[in-house]
Amino acid sequence: MSELAIVGVSGSVTRPSRTTALVRAVLDRLEARSGLTPRLIELVDAAPHLFSALTWDRVAGEARAIVRAVEQADLLVVGTPVYRASYTGALKHLFDLVHHATFAGKPVLLAATGGTPLHGLVTEHQLRPLFGFLNALTLPTTIYAVEADFDGHRLASPRIAERIERAVGEALEQVGRRPGAEEADRRPVLAAG
Repeated sequence: MSELAIVGVSGSVTRPSRTTALVRAVLDRLEARSGLTPRLIELVDAAPHLFSALTWDRVAGEARAIVRAVEQADLLVVGTPVYRASYTGALKHLFDLVHHATFAGKPVLLAATGGTPLHGLVTEHQLRPLFGFLNALTLPTTIYAVEADFDGHRLASPRIAERIERAVGEALEQVGRRPGAEEADRRPVLAAG
């Protein structure tokens, strides 16, 4: 497993962020169980770079490195706060810039945070269709946490910890089955600029 790339994306555009804490908790469990060191991309930092380009052919510099890291990941953990019953615009923009061919069969663990249980289906009705369009393999177990699941910005819910453990098990099982991700990347390398 030492050559696999695990990338987490927090769609939050604020700091501190419960969404980032949730994604980090998932990445910590993945690291503990796999021995791999995941990368966390926080859109609070990455969004200004990403918004410098409106289409993938205009992506350069730091934005290109971010897009490439997402495209080349063997496993993605994607989390978003719920904004107006959906994911953040910054998260959508990132996935507007990626090349869809790099996602065929890629395992994606979905997570979200919200202020109320009423938004708990955002992973099913918003995130899962986005990654379905990209032809990714979204894992069966999703993680949704509300403010009461945190102590400040630290995850404190045993119920959410159990879901994380189950989702991490599914994720590691899938990356063990996936053929090399490099076969899926058919986009030409972008020129520096």
